[in-house]
Amino acid sequence: MTESLPRPLDLPEFPWDQLAPAKARAAAHPGGICDLSVGTPVDDTPDFIREALSEASNAHGYPTVIGTTEVREAILAWGARRGMVDVGPGGVIPTIGSKEAVAWIPFLLGVRPGEKVLVPEVAYPTYDIGARLAGATPVAVDPTNPDSWPEAALVYLNSPGNPDGHVMSKDQLRAAVRWARSHGAVIVSDECYAALPWAEPYVSEGVPSLLDAQVCDGDASGLIVLYSLSKQSNLAGYRAALLYGDPALVAPIVTVRKHSGLMVPAPVQHAMSVALADTEHVKTQRALYGARRALLLDALTDAGLNVDPNSAAGLYLWVADPAHPTDSWALVDRLAQLGILVAPGDFYGTAARGRVRVALTASDERIAAAAERIREAWAH
Repeated sequence: MTESLPRPLDLPEFPWDQLAPAKARAAAHPGGICDLSVGTPVDDTPDFIREALSEASNAHGYPTVIGTTEVREAILAWGARRGMVDVGPGGVIPTIGSKEAVAWIPFLLGVRPGEKVLVPEVAYPTYDIGARLAGATPVAVDPTNPDSWPEAALVYLNSPGNPDGHVMSKDQLRAAVRWARSHGAVIVSDECYAALPWAEPYVSEGVPSLLDAQVCDGDASGLIVLYSLSKQSNLAGYRAALLYGDPALVAPIVTVRKHSGLMVPAPVQHAMSVALADTEHVKTQRALYGARRALLLDALTDAGLNVDPNSAAGLYLWVADPAHPTDSWALVDRLAQLGILVAPGDFYGTAARGRVRVALTASDERIAAAAERIREAWAH
């Protein structure tokens, strides 16, 4: 007899459910919890973007999967500012946040059961999930060493990286492109933290993109970039993101999305267009995160904790305790006792064990409170 529904998919436990005990302990602190465990923006969505959403709120008809001409032109203009290859309107679409694109791209591109999908060895869990949803086998690899990669149908890159903030150089990205083209693989690069560099040369020159003309030799073939407005514009609740790449890959993705009704709401598409056209609000938000980062970085460093010096961009500090170099949970528990909740490296792959991810996405007051508690605790 056939097994009755529902039949569970081969998916791991949702990682953040494992944080419940630490969260309860942190919440019991008399000064309240400082939740630095997730990258959820806390600052207000800029007024001009909210007004754009309202302007387009008389949305009585269905939106298009490919996006309005307005939003596609805004996406292409954004790409041009980053030095990305011009892929034309057939190479860009809005997506319902970037996480759904990460999770479904292998399936949408026709990756088959039994094929391999390469994921960064230190990475947000959704890349692994994307492979599993397609029935493929996820294989963790060092993204900077393609000579060590096995044969695969698709490669995920994430630069700047979540959780570690590492940025792939143009040379490293070129090496990945060469490998993919010589092995017939597609590369999907998640670049949603690209607007948040903290170290040179990225502050002056920008974070390199997979589709930078100097990286891909002016040819987008076999390459896709994902980007989100959640971080740069405080639009996490809008689910506003984009896909930019090889039109020959975008076309079949669009076909499946049409059949399945994966459409970004029309008001959100207009808000995206307005947000993508403005760079000043991005600079303002980056300055806020920069101040919060400096406070936490100083406190963690003064406490003798090891903050990864290669965390060059993004919304996280990648931290280890020299007293427990292989035990992420020991530092999670120590900080929870101070009312500070962080995410253990175990959530991000076996290569990440021993570190914790400390997010910058809390209010100025909560960041200051966390920094002060760390200083006081490690001073004694």
